[in-house]
Amino acid sequence: MKKETIEIRTPDGVAAAYEVTPDGAGEHAAILFFMDGLGVRDALRAMADRLGAAGYHVLMPDMYYRVGRELHWDPREVFGNPEKLAEMRKQIVGMSTDNVMRDARAYLDTLGARPDVDGSRIGAIGYCMGGRFAFLTASHYPERLRAAAAIHPGGLVSPDPTSPHLGADHVLARLYFGRASEDASFSDEHARTLDEALTRAGVRFQLELYAAKHGWAVGDTPVYDAAEAERHWKAILALFADELAPRA
Repeated sequence: MKKETIEIRTPDGVAAAYEVTPDGAGEHAAILFFMDGLGVRDALRAMADRLGAAGYHVLMPDMYYRVGRELHWDPREVFGNPEKLAEMRKQIVGMSTDNVMRDARAYLDTLGARPDVDGSRIGAIGYCMGGRFAFLTASHYPERLRAAAAIHPGGLVSPDPTSPHLGADHVLARLYFGRASEDASFSDEHARTLDEALTRAGVRFQLELYAAKHGWAVGDTPVYDAAEAERHWKAILALFADELAPRA
């Protein structure tokens, strides 16, 4: 595989992005990888590499580019230090849906312009806040995604009139949600509301519960659960294998 950091021009500046190009000739299916709130770091790069090893072209943008390059936090500090947690959350709250969706168009255009990527076979995945943005990308750009996965996401359901779940009617992609059993940002009530919205809209989706804490799927967090992480890998690889395969 080829692994490198590239730069992508967006309407608001230049975002760095970690890109993985799989081995083999021809046009590959692609996955847009939305980082978690801790930022782009080695643990997420390793996950992007695993998707690349499975044959997908992967693009993982640095979503914090508006405030600094390669801004990220040590998971051990964030999970154990309320001040660090508040610092990270300040950056998460500062990223508006409008801003990130403008960025998402630039990221999708970057993938679609590559001669070694099949622009008709693009999926998205996101962790934590990235899960919300993967879902929002599916509702904002329905014609451009075949599949999207949101892993221990938060903020999918809220009383706000712009709550992501209210965009379910626009989604064409098949969706996968993996939620943690211990996660205030994705409660049982949130799950029921999301399920109802997606079912009413006729969206193809799976909503599965993992016996773990928020953040379980990423290897450098203190709540990482190896068994449940492997379970999520099996689920997302099956999703992408089914939905991003060439169509006759």
